[in-house]
Formats: sequence, C-alpha cells, structure tokens
Amino acid sequence: MVGMSHSGAQEKAEAADSPFGSLHLELSSTVDRVADELRRAVFDGELESGTPLREVALAASLGVSRPTVREALGVLVAEGLATREPNRGVSVSTPDPDSVRDICRARLVLEGDGVRRWPTADESLRDAVRTSLVRYTSAMRAGATYQELNERHLAFHVSLVGLADSPRLLAMAESLMVELKLALAQVDRIRRNAHDQADSHTALVMLLERGDIEGASTFLEKHLANAESSILDALGLRAGPVGDR
Repeated sequence: MVGMSHSGAQEKAEAADSPFGSLHLELSSTVDRVADELRRAVFDGELESGTPLREVALAASLGVSRPTVREALGVLVAEGLATREPNRGVSVSTPDPDSVRDICRARLVLEGDGVRRWPTADESLRDAVRTSLVRYTSAMRAGATYQELNERHLAFHVSLVGLADSPRLLAMAESLMVELKLALAQVDRIRRNAHDQADSHTALVMLLERGDIEGASTFLEKHLANAESSILDALGLRAGPVGDR
C-alpha cells in the first residue's frame, strides 16, 4: 500500500489542529439551497402556477450548474410544488380542482376525528395543538413570510389529527398537507388573509377548551368548506359541479 507523503501527512495534521477542522460541506447543500430559494419564490408569488422552470435560465440566475438545478427541481416535483411533463420540462404546479375537493373531504375525516377525541386525548397532544396555534399566531403578528405562515398554518391542522395518537393517521395528514401546500399558499398570498385565518383557528381551540366538542366539530366542518371554496375561487379553479364536502 502506498504511504502518505510527508507533505500530505503534515496538511492532514494541520487540518486536524485547525479550528475549522470539523467543518465540511455536504455535496447536497447547494441543491438544498437552490430548492429552498425556488420554494420561497413560489410561496412569495414570484413564480406563479404554470411558470416553466427552465434549467439554463435558473442556473444562470442562481450561479449554479444545470445538474444542481435539475436535482433541486426533482425535489420540488417530489413535494408536489412542481410538475414534470414529457417533452415540456418542469413547471410550477397548478392545483387540480377535483384534487382540492377530495383533499378537503379527506381532511374533514382526519381532523374531525381528532377534534372529537379532544376530551380523552393525552394532555401532551392537546398541548401540541395549543403550541402550534401560538406559533402560527406569533408568526402572523411578526409579519412572517408566506412560506413560514403556510408551514405553521398546516402544522396546526396536522396537530388536530395528532389528537388521535395514531402515527398512520398523522402520516396520512402530512401527505395531504404536502398536496395542499401550494394551493393554500397562493390563496393566502392573493387574499392576504393570515389575520382572519389566525382568528378562526383561535376560535376553534377556544371551543375545544370550553368542552364544546359538537360546536368545534361544526366549526371545523364550516372552516374546511370555506377553505375549499376560497381555494377554488381565488385560483379560478371552480370548474364543474362542486363535490360533496
């Protein structure tokens, strides 16, 4: 086996003694940063639904290689924020009206079950709901970005499903929220209604705290029905008959 040269050994020893010896750069970090910037642009409205995401233009704009952009676009496609079509490339996803309706129906089943379990749920799970509400309302008051508000908004709804204390139901809810994330982000940006949403979520938790489970269930059903209508109307997606909610 070939031994390390004297200079190579010395460089290695000096690196170990250096205060920067523990620092390293993951090869994927640039891909992650590009994906983060693209997400921000989508959520802030700089990239609208249907906008083509051209590798060459993005690479030039961000100062990275095309393979890096290609990998980052793959991340967004996997998250549902972008769509890849044969011979047409990648573009920002456009929410499908039937999918929006179906997701809202599924949310009602999962979140409604969680709300009904509030009286018997473990206190730590109820605290998770309270904490997620505080994080959302705090972000709203602090003027957080649309991306952060969207994340905290959806986290609150996932916490309601968490009241059932079922990892499988929680995974299902998180999957639904990924599908809905783009549509809700655009609605919040178009309507600029973060304050109204925060008040609505606070009212729901107050009903739960008072033990009015029936009232909370009815409130949630109306809230999700309004969310469906807001998404379809704000994005001009109300095509065909509205499905049962």
